[in-house]
Amino acid sequence: MDLERIVNEYGDALLRMCFLYLKDHAMAEDAVQETFLRAFRHQDDFQGESSVKTWITRIAINVCKDMLTDPWARHRSGEDLPDEATPEPSFSSEDRYVISGKIANLPPKYKEVILLHYYQELKLSEIAEILGESEATIKTRLKRARDMLRSELKGVFDDE
Repeated sequence: MDLERIVNEYGDALLRMCFLYLKDHAMAEDAVQETFLRAFRHQDDFQGESSVKTWITRIAINVCKDMLTDPWARHRSGEDLPDEATPEPSFSSEDRYVISGKIANLPPKYKEVILLHYYQELKLSEIAEILGESEATIKTRLKRARDMLRSELKGVFDDE
């Protein structure tokens, strides 16, 4: 397994996902580092039953969850969301900031599916595998997450 290629190929996307998950840039950087350390330590355990992207993303999600259960992490405040946190090019930087903030404030199980589907561009089946849930559950969570975001963003973009 070529870990250097994995770092180069997935590092930026994992950093954005971890940042939105953790709401803190320094913690996101730490999470990505820890993700790659765990991947290095457990590279022999990778059986190829899923894609490398699915495997490394699952590790990153677990690292983020671990960090959020740490009492120190719960007391740290989030930073401002960077403009590049959302890859959608048709939005202004102010719009991206608003959308990223709304995503970051979703409950974890809904934030996960949004991040994995739209930011990591994973299929429902891959998300289900990563989260250990059925595809039907993931589809339902994605719909509920979209509904929550639509509700939160109502009035923000209505004047356009």
